[in-house]
Amino acid sequence: MNPRYILYIHLVFNDIITLTVTILLQVLSYISFTLNVSFCAIMNMTGVSSSLNNPLTLAAMALECYLAICFPLRHPQICTVKKAYVVIAVIWFLSSIAVIPDLFVVLATRPAEFFSSNIFCLWTNIFTIPQLQQKRDALNILYLVSVWLILFYCYFRILFTAQAASANAKKARNTVLLHSFQLLLCMLSYLYNITIQGLTNLFPKDVLVIRYVVSLLIQVMPRLISPMVYGVRDKMFREYLKRYLFFTNTQPKKMENRPS
Repeated sequence: MNPRYILYIHLVFNDIITLTVTILLQVLSYISFTLNVSFCAIMNMTGVSSSLNNPLTLAAMALECYLAICFPLRHPQICTVKKAYVVIAVIWFLSSIAVIPDLFVVLATRPAEFFSSNIFCLWTNIFTIPQLQQKRDALNILYLVSVWLILFYCYFRILFTAQAASANAKKARNTVLLHSFQLLLCMLSYLYNITIQGLTNLFPKDVLVIRYVVSLLIQVMPRLISPMVYGVRDKMFREYLKRYLFFTNTQPKKMENRPS
């Protein structure tokens, strides 16, 4: 029932979606080299939306840290559970803007037979119109620049706040820096298609191996590291983790309203 952990759970939930889509497409690529276009489009859109959600969620988490330090008295009124769910809805809306228009364009420009055919499942094999790629790149840049500005703003406001010397402010600064590290990991996904296309042109016979290795390094590994680093370093999270892993009956202490 704490907005901070609701946003963190949303971050992990999006990682789970991305990993599920990535692994499923990898397995299906080995079983059947080509997949149905409609199924491939749905899977790709789901994966892209969940990937875009992570940077936006990190921005929301950084703002929550900023409010907890710079406005400690107003923080409980501003950061409520209800507002956390509203923020999550806005995040999904913003990520949907990047993919739903592309679907409408493809539906309007492609014949019906195309969606019942089979292709090698890549985003660029379905949404082939150059303008769509330009639009997607522009939105990615807009979202990433906005998130970086929010992270820098929150970090420096916490740094120069009157409470900057307190332990809580130091923890908050470290948390925002960790958000920046997570954002760098998220940005690796933008190299996914470029890396696959470049290596496929050099080694056209090893396309499945290339997809497997690149997906492991760019899609899977960052999403295993990111929630682990953020979650395990959190004191409250560790207490609950110990409780459920070792089946202890001790109740974790009530979390103070401060970043960790």
